[in-house]
Amino acid sequence: MIIIKKYLISIIYTVFIIFFTIFIILDTFVIKQSYQIVKNETTENTSSGTITKDDNSYKDDNIEINLKEYRQNDTTIYVADIVLKDQNYLKTAFAESTYGKNITENTSDIAKEVNAILAINGDYYGVQKSGYVLKNGTIYRNTSAGNEDLVIYKNGTFEIINENDVTAEELLEKGAYNILSFGPALITNNKIVVSENDEVAKAMNSNPRTAIGKISDNHYVFVVSDGRTTSSEGLTLYQLASFMQTLNCQTAYNLDGGGSSTMYFNGNIVNNPTTNGKVNERSVSDIVYIGY
Repeated sequence: MIIIKKYLISIIYTVFIIFFTIFIILDTFVIKQSYQIVKNETTENTSSGTITKDDNSYKDDNIEINLKEYRQNDTTIYVADIVLKDQNYLKTAFAESTYGKNITENTSDIAKEVNAILAINGDYYGVQKSGYVLKNGTIYRNTSAGNEDLVIYKNGTFEIINENDVTAEELLEKGAYNILSFGPALITNNKIVVSENDEVAKAMNSNPRTAIGKISDNHYVFVVSDGRTTSSEGLTLYQLASFMQTLNCQTAYNLDGGGSSTMYFNGNIVNNPTTNGKVNERSVSDIVYIGY
């Protein structure tokens, strides 16, 4: 009888552990939790001048974007060179216009919803329990994860900070408009700040990558590389930083990569997003974009 009871207790405990583990996995990666509905800006193009555009360029009286493809380290890299009249056209947007957990959409779908001219995937804040979330001038999460963040100020200035050194509220008071919390920083003050051995804990060495850089006042670059295919190997962080340096970036920052890496321009997906070995977009929680 005692043996049977011990056996039953063992079975019940095992079943409990299995179901608890399944719940944790679902809660972490699947179950959607909406914390706040956000009105993403969906303003139509307000340019008062003539718009000229094709597959590789866009120009109006406020925004000029030129797209160029490079080939380095057996990898295809796409660069959007951006010149803005002012930084107000550099924005972020949430998937499903919602701040929450496991709320995701394809980069291209979010971009279409906000009438983006150009967009890349963001920092995928939704998969993390902590780390600053400050989007378009509003703080949504102020708990530090000790991340190395990119702060984009209202005046267009880029600054690399560590969350342990300054609060989200202090950054907002200083004029922060967007905070991207993924990392690491690639370039600060025109110098590469990652080594050949640095790597994102979530990733392998050579990967699809997404990065943002600032060259000068209101002059930016969005960079996305293909990877994990026979035609495009992918980049290490150091290779990405070295490439960003050739673009004369004063500051450059690594965003979510891998299957998330996507560039959208003039209504089309520019690169070849790769998920589970197939060319396919992976849904993300947010984007960085250029638009009205």
